[in-house]
Amino acid sequence: MKHSFGQRSKNGGISNYSQSKHKPSKVAGSKQKNADGLLDSKHPYHGLGLKFGDPFAITYKYYASSRFSFAADVGRASSGLYGRHFKDKFSEYIVTDTLSQGASLSYITHKALTDIIVEGKILYHIDITKISPGLQLYVGAGWEWKRTRLRYDFFYYPAESGAENEFGRFERTRITMGPQLVLGIEYGSFRIPVSAFMELEYFTDIQADPGWQRFEGGVGLRYIF
Repeated sequence: MKHSFGQRSKNGGISNYSQSKHKPSKVAGSKQKNADGLLDSKHPYHGLGLKFGDPFAITYKYYASSRFSFAADVGRASSGLYGRHFKDKFSEYIVTDTLSQGASLSYITHKALTDIIVEGKILYHIDITKISPGLQLYVGAGWEWKRTRLRYDFFYYPAESGAENEFGRFERTRITMGPQLVLGIEYGSFRIPVSAFMELEYFTDIQADPGWQRFEGGVGLRYIF
């Protein structure tokens, strides 16, 4: 016990009182639960998990404060959703003025060999726990970069009468990038350290196809630490 001296007593002596050496612990970045069992967190903290949709990605989120966070997704775009768009690009990749008089090319099919996507976002959170405890709405903006390696198969039709059609193949790489707007909703009861989210993104390309726009997004889970 540690003794601390108090005021002088009426009989001229010195009164004293005892004080415990143990004080409430304060752990930096600790997370405590309130009466509802929800996370009463000490920012900042982190989230790491998977996002399912377009893209399918590893997702990381840095919760800087109760209002602001930063998110990054790295993964593969859902190439099947872009089939018609990639097919339409076939005519842009062939050079018809090098063909002999009367010859032509015909598209057969294509395949996305790689379709890597990277996203970075700044998000603003809005507390909507009145609707449901642990629920948050968020809006934000970010930047998307995507690299797609495409392989095209085609038929070559020669002009000469009786000549056989020839099968051909070529590959091209597309780089697209541009700003995106984000709208999402996130839920975490934090009785377990996991949050679930669903978000919608609006992307505009300024690189390969300036002005081309598309809705993207998905759902996911993150482990909170």
